[in-house]
Amino acid sequence: MINYKDLGLVNTKVMFEKAMKGGYAIPAFNFNNMEQLQAIVKAAVETKSPVILQVSKGARQYANQTLLRYMAEGAVAYAKELGCQNPEIVLHLDHGDSFETCKSCIDMGFSSVMIDGSHLPYEENVALTKKVVDYAHQFDVTVEGELGVLAGVEDEVSSDHHTYTDPAEVVDFVTKTGCDSLAISIGTSHGAFKFTPEQCHVDPATGRLVPPPLAFDVLDGVMKELPGFPIVLHGSSSVPQEEVEIINANGGALKAAIGIPEEELRKAAKSSVCKINIDSDSRLAMTAAIRKVFADKPAEFDPRKYLGPARDNMEKLYKEKIINVLGSDNKLVD
Repeated sequence: MINYKDLGLVNTKVMFEKAMKGGYAIPAFNFNNMEQLQAIVKAAVETKSPVILQVSKGARQYANQTLLRYMAEGAVAYAKELGCQNPEIVLHLDHGDSFETCKSCIDMGFSSVMIDGSHLPYEENVALTKKVVDYAHQFDVTVEGELGVLAGVEDEVSSDHHTYTDPAEVVDFVTKTGCDSLAISIGTSHGAFKFTPEQCHVDPATGRLVPPPLAFDVLDGVMKELPGFPIVLHGSSSVPQEEVEIINANGGALKAAIGIPEEELRKAAKSSVCKINIDSDSRLAMTAAIRKVFADKPAEFDPRKYLGPARDNMEKLYKEKIINVLGSDNKLVD
């Protein structure tokens, strides 16, 4: 059993309390490799932001659970090396699909886990979430549950439709499970293709597709039922069109890739939404930089020469999200 506190990590409890009081959201950035981790930590330190390092089940299999433990510990040490005396870093399991997966992560030093039983019948979701909570809380690990289903595809998680969260269920779910935060569905979506062209309209000024608005009435209903309770938004990448265009101009084939408008995320961040998940944007920034190097320098084969620019481009994107979307900059106290 590895206790996350021995790795220098924190859980989400106090972090979320501060975010709700301050009217901002904590960035939850997914990572799979060293370059993504370096970019996240450097961006968080330079903007003085708390941060959640998210790992999906697939990313854990890709990176290896033992290496992840040391990468998380190294992230804390790296933040201090960069000048942050008191970093606030969470290692979080994204979309845990079973009690066994969540338990394994807790035992390996994760400070927060999500158990996603949203695809199950309601009572089964409650039972599974409670089982994870009962285990996690023994070790002061925080747990995120989910009600409602997001459309889209990301790693092992996929659905071809939205099921908005029912505000009438949230009090019963939180009370019975004891979860520390709740992921809800209000129209965000996993992946880089969040909406079909038929769901969007064309902005006459830019010629770009504009997606349908988020269901803020559902969010308002949830907040009315659960005042002051931490809410999470998954699938919140904005899919920057400049990155999509670079990818497509250099051999890519991302047609009709579209995300959540940043102004809608800014609005959500000022509410009880205190954690916003962003993954696809990082993948796009990384891929755009790599494709450009390969197009400009086809003889290049040194990984540092294309992963370095990719890391820099991701760091730029993370900073933009922290400062201009989530508002979590300058929230660390040294």
